[in-house]
Amino acid sequence: MKIVVYGPGCARCHETERVVRHVVEQLGLSPEVQKVTDFRAMAEAGVVATPAVSIDGVLKIAGRIPKSDEVREWLTAS
Repeated sequence: MKIVVYGPGCARCHETERVVRHVVEQLGLSPEVQKVTDFRAMAEAGVVATPAVSIDGVLKIAGRIPKSDEVREWLTAS
């Protein structure tokens, strides 16, 4: 499993990464978690608003910080 957090480095983007990593830790998973700050890479991934999160290439959320329960649902459904 590969999780990508997209964002230029703003506070909301850092919080999104924190939420994702926290839920991953709580669930005892060991996916690859990558942070992408390059705007070109974001555009190639179809991200039009940040923060954004994708799991295995599927964009799960964009434009807001996900709630822990949302992230947990994505990770347990994958």
